[in-house]
Amino acid sequence: MEIKHNIGFVTLLLTIIAGYCDTVTFVAAGSIFSAHVTGNFIVFAYQFVKGSDMNAWIKLLTFPVFILAVITGGQIARKVVNHYKILLLEGVFLLLAGILVAVLDYNEMFSHIMMYFVVMMTVFAMGLQNAFGKLYAKETHGPTTMMTGNVTQASLDFGMLLKSGFSDADAMTSLKKQLILIIGFLIGCFLGAYAGKYFGLVTLIFPGLSMIICYYYHRKI
Repeated sequence: MEIKHNIGFVTLLLTIIAGYCDTVTFVAAGSIFSAHVTGNFIVFAYQFVKGSDMNAWIKLLTFPVFILAVITGGQIARKVVNHYKILLLEGVFLLLAGILVAVLDYNEMFSHIMMYFVVMMTVFAMGLQNAFGKLYAKETHGPTTMMTGNVTQASLDFGMLLKSGFSDADAMTSLKKQLILIIGFLIGCFLGAYAGKYFGLVTLIFPGLSMIICYYYHRKI
């Protein structure tokens, strides 16, 4: 059965999860972006210039992992009727990443190697979400992992509203959609910053579980 969904809800959920994951890995795992992986170029270059150790090179590993995830998402899209299964797999990866931290950290086995492995699992999950956004652009109000384009569109919409005296209905509708994306991502960033600082990567359990629950809940509606 195909998931019955609300585009606004899906958009808000995905942006919150992307903002959360991007921030929690940055805060709790050596300044690595998991959703907006191009940001890792900047961090890597900065750490390289500072003369950082080999750990800085780990950031470059996010790119092949991300690419593999996008390819995987594309392959899944060709084989399944319900394309939301891409997001279900994303939720599974995030949930397993959080559980892995909980189990290993509890047994005092959580090393830097395992931390980076968990981060790469998160990058893979975010790659799946990026693939979903590209393959099914009409399922959300816009890109859910990168806000630059959404802020640009929101600015253009606001400019049109100013010019029309706030009477342009199309611009108003578009602006509302962009605000869902931007505000959702910002909420996720705040939640991820708090969770990453005080609890660490184990909190990846929550976005993973949320994604899985929402998937199965909407199948039953």
